Amino acid sequence: MSAPKPVMETSPWTPFEDRRRARDEKRDAVLRMAVRLFLEDGYHRTPLARIAERLNITKPALYNYFASKEEILQALFRLGDEQYEEGFGPIERGSGSGLEKLRAMIRAYAGSMTTDFGMCFARLDDRELAEAPRAEVRRAKRRYDLAFRTQIERGVEDGSIRSCDPKLAAFAVAGALNGIADWYKPAGALPAEAIADQFALQLTEGLAARADPARPAGKPKTAAKQEG
Repeated sequence: MSAPKPVMETSPWTPFEDRRRARDEKRDAVLRMAVRLFLEDGYHRTPLARIAERLNITKPALYNYFASKEEILQALFRLGDEQYEEGFGPIERGSGSGLEKLRAMIRAYAGSMTTDFGMCFARLDDRELAEAPRAEVRRAKRRYDLAFRTQIERGVEDGSIRSCDPKLAAFAVAGALNGIADWYKPAGALPAEAIADQFALQLTEGLAARADPARPAGKPKTAAKQEG
């Protein structure tokens, strides 16, 4: 008579982790669809029912992940703050002159503006939010402005950036970068990386204190031949 096979017990934590992972994936799917529709049709013209329809779920099922459309918008804005640490954190902690760090930040921000979540951060109106989450979003946006300003100030101190008003210069940089969200198309002539590189050079060309080693030297201009 053969010995009875041992009873295999399944850990109760594994199914829970699987369920949580599946829930996170579904929540992310809601955010991806919502940001796409908000950018295409506008926040006010996108009801929750349309988001649910595009996801092929019922509207009540959507409430399992978000209690309201405003909560979705708040989550989308929060992703912009998370991108700050991912994109700007390593630059701030790294080495380099103020000009070099400013250019790196411009590249990071420009790249973000070519993504749906980055476009949302620039284009959607935070006034749709209640007072507390709106204040949170505006604090996040000020972090970007302050980061640009800080590197401009450091560049003036280390000689890599000419003397200027750091606050106004930072506003000019941020304004130009936010504009990418209005015109960028993934199928456009230039890839996102090329746009980021061009903006990094062009937005700092007037700030660089001396000859720019990052820009290839052009051919010297020849004097025009006079007639007569």
